[in-house]
Amino acid sequence: GCHIIKPPRDGGIRYRGLSQEQIRRVQILPVDYEIEYICRGERIISGPKVRKCLENGSWTDMSKESRCLHPCPRVWLSLENGQVQSDLSELDRSPVEGTQLSYHCDPGFRLLGANSSTCTKIGKWDNPKPVCQYDRHYTGQARSGKKTLYIGALFPMSGGWPGGQACLPSAEMALEHVNRRADILPDYELKLIHHDSKCDPGEATKLLYELLYKDPIKIVLMPGCSSVSTLVAEAARMWNLIVLSYGSSSPALSNRQRFPTFFRTHPSATLHNPTRVQLFKKWNWSKIATIQQTTEVFTSTLDDLEDRVKKAGIELSVRQSFLSDPAVAVKNLKRQDARIIVGLFYETEARKVFCEVFKEKLYGKKYVWFLIGWYADNWFKINDPSINCTVENMTEAVEGHVTTEIVMLNPEIVRGVSDLTSEDFLDKMMARLGVMNPEETGGFQEAPLAYDAVWALALALNKTAGELAKRGLRLEDFNYNNKNITGEIYKAMNTSSFMGVSGHVVFDAQGSRMALTLIEQLQGGIYKKIGYFDSSKGNLTWYGNDKWIGGSPPADRTELIVEYRLLSQKLFVSVAVFAGFGILFGIICLTFNIYNSSVRYIQNSQPYLNNMTAVGCMLALAAVFPLGLDRKHIAQGQFPFICQARLWLLGLGFSLAYGSMFTKIWWVHTVFTKKDEKKDKRKQHLEPWKLYATVGVLLAIDILSLMIWQIVDPLHITVEEFTKEAPKGDLDVLIQPLLEHCNSEKMNTWLGVVYGYKGLLLLLGIFLAYETKSVSTEKINDHRAVGMAIYNVAVLCMITAPVTMILNSQQDAAFAFAALAVIFSVYITLVVLFVPKMRRLITRGEWQSEQQDTMRTGSSTNNNDEEKSRQLEKENRELEKIIAEKEERVSELRHQLSERKQLRSRHRPLANENQAPLENHQSQHFSNSNQAPVPSLYQPTGRPAPLADKITRNNCHGSRLHLLYK
Repeated sequence: GCHIIKPPRDGGIRYRGLSQEQIRRVQILPVDYEIEYICRGERIISGPKVRKCLENGSWTDMSKESRCLHPCPRVWLSLENGQVQSDLSELDRSPVEGTQLSYHCDPGFRLLGANSSTCTKIGKWDNPKPVCQYDRHYTGQARSGKKTLYIGALFPMSGGWPGGQACLPSAEMALEHVNRRADILPDYELKLIHHDSKCDPGEATKLLYELLYKDPIKIVLMPGCSSVSTLVAEAARMWNLIVLSYGSSSPALSNRQRFPTFFRTHPSATLHNPTRVQLFKKWNWSKIATIQQTTEVFTSTLDDLEDRVKKAGIELSVRQSFLSDPAVAVKNLKRQDARIIVGLFYETEARKVFCEVFKEKLYGKKYVWFLIGWYADNWFKINDPSINCTVENMTEAVEGHVTTEIVMLNPEIVRGVSDLTSEDFLDKMMARLGVMNPEETGGFQEAPLAYDAVWALALALNKTAGELAKRGLRLEDFNYNNKNITGEIYKAMNTSSFMGVSGHVVFDAQGSRMALTLIEQLQGGIYKKIGYFDSSKGNLTWYGNDKWIGGSPPADRTELIVEYRLLSQKLFVSVAVFAGFGILFGIICLTFNIYNSSVRYIQNSQPYLNNMTAVGCMLALAAVFPLGLDRKHIAQGQFPFICQARLWLLGLGFSLAYGSMFTKIWWVHTVFTKKDEKKDKRKQHLEPWKLYATVGVLLAIDILSLMIWQIVDPLHITVEEFTKEAPKGDLDVLIQPLLEHCNSEKMNTWLGVVYGYKGLLLLLGIFLAYETKSVSTEKINDHRAVGMAIYNVAVLCMITAPVTMILNSQQDAAFAFAALAVIFSVYITLVVLFVPKMRRLITRGEWQSEQQDTMRTGSSTNNNDEEKSRQLEKENRELEKIIAEKEERVSELRHQLSERKQLRSRHRPLANENQAPLENHQSQHFSNSNQAPVPSLYQPTGRPAPLADKITRNNCHGSRLHLLYK
């Protein structure tokens, strides 16, 4: 390991993963452990910022001292129309204490101010920054004797996009190469007059005024970022100036009417969109979302993308925007289940967005982000005080995102018009910048575009010079009022076509560069090239090295699995078995009733109405089977017929079963609850056809109402959608439960009519059954059983109807409740109506006696006599019980009397002798009473004494009473 080292003065050391207490105790740190220097206040590290423990026990770069020093302003590092020489090893870093600069002006300019400056300990330069002022006495002739043509340029050295840091050296290098060429503008030398626009339109306005109103005359303007280019291009047409931009991507600049003299070597931002659409198609995505920073360049780019995806049949489902805080926009993306997300924002805002993305978990195998490719490669690792996410958080959130970037460096090893390959250009640029990590220099990616912009201008001016020579004109004759020369330059620029270090340079009709698009993906924290797209030819070059967290490109939406809720098969089979047994029982009851229809007891129960009841019960039970059929058993086209079967079977079954019972109870109530003056009508013969007609009317009402329903508003299938459900496990799917219903357009209206009519019929049936509960009639001898069945059916129907409507969305519960209600109603009705009849006929054998009597006499016993016979038998049994009790009492009294006789004979023998004739006479009476017929049942003759009268009354023989009543 390595020993702990001391921190620099005015600074400290950050020990990763260690607490303060551990830092105090630890003396040696393990191999490969990294420490990071930090400074207090506004000081910065000069020297190595991070050190790593080596296996030999030493730290890396110990030969270089790390110090915390005050930085000096970077603005001293650039000089407009001049050069700055410095002892800095890395110009992309801020100058610190001891940094020395020296200044030199370009030809035609003279230096105003000190020619050197040194950074002090307090972070200030010891001399003000000098300026290079144009020398009015300069003849315009270069040292080589060439005439000078001036280019007015605005390079943003700072601000939102500090692209001038690399683009300015690139343009200067291009000028050097052009000026050395004898075949390009042999009589002229190009000079660059540039200022720092800071990518600020306000600052650019002031600088543009200086460029236009101060000598020398500029033949072309070269602005940088889009906001500045918009200002310059709109004003340039008033000065007859061609504008050539090297770093503007705003789609708004493609408007030829608004910007008639504008060209750019930086392709329009809309050039990303054809590539994005191509990738959407490749990965089979048909739904995307976008989030953008609210700026003109991103808004117009997104408008173009929206048009393109619509033409491609891709849905832009979510479009979010933000000004400075993306938190709400990111939450909205999460809430609306965005998966494929195109982000359009600057680099600083990108860090804010992905910090919120990390918090909302809007990353991983379910999501793909498309970003702009011109960010720095380590943009997500840069310490940004405006966010509260660590580098690890940011690295995790951005992993796997895809970038589309305009190819700004030719991927092919080809020597272009400058006789440089892209690799040669990079080598010269890195040598010119003199930095260890040039990609962290602002505008390094756009440097090839600035280089080719100068070449495009030089080639156009060279072509223009030849055209002007034919007309006796020269380039140096240009002024801000000369439209002819401007027109020739415009023609030359519009027809430019050459191979540059950035690729093939050609402009479209709107003056925008046409180029390849590079497709990259962040894999393991490093951007990897995965393909190219040529939008002009529609060719996609694919390397096939794309990697995905989930193993394959994610779906563009949560996969929705449609799942129909089906009836439980166990429940259906169980209920179907009960219904089947019920139908079998109904057949038995019907057969029994038909077979015994000649029996008087069955005849007096109106067997034809009972047959209708049995048939109606079987129809109602048959409706249970279509109630349980769904798409698992039948095809989609057969479902409406099943709906019809349910309705008709239940309707007709109810009308037959309940209608026949209602008819019975209604007739009993009509006849036997009238006033006394109408009692004679009860003796009239019952006409069965009236009962059958009543059932027929009820049945006709149901048939007519069902036919009207099905003709006017037929039943059809409707599908009910339920809340989406997440399956178990980490699956990127949602289950959409669906349930099929039999429905019609005005289902509630029809059900209201049917339920209202049936409900009134049920209530009336209950009332009639209650009113006739004490009525006894031989013409309909089972009306009490009918009343009981009506009670049960009415209660079950009135409970079932509203409950099934409530449980309509729960297929198992609704089916179970409805089917069981039908089954219970049918079973109760059949048992109450038919089982007592079966029991009576079987236990008493009445069907045999009735048949024998019919064969012998041709007629059966009158039902009224039979009823009276039953009453007499009941009274006879009660009297026999009373007689048995009386006989037992008589025997007790006889026993007591004999005991008294013996007692008297012992104590009074003489008295007994005198009373002997009387006792003999009494004894003879009791002896004869059991033999002689009794003249009177209650008053035996010749016995006036009370005791004798009592004994005589209680001594009647039971057989005589039995014979009397029998």
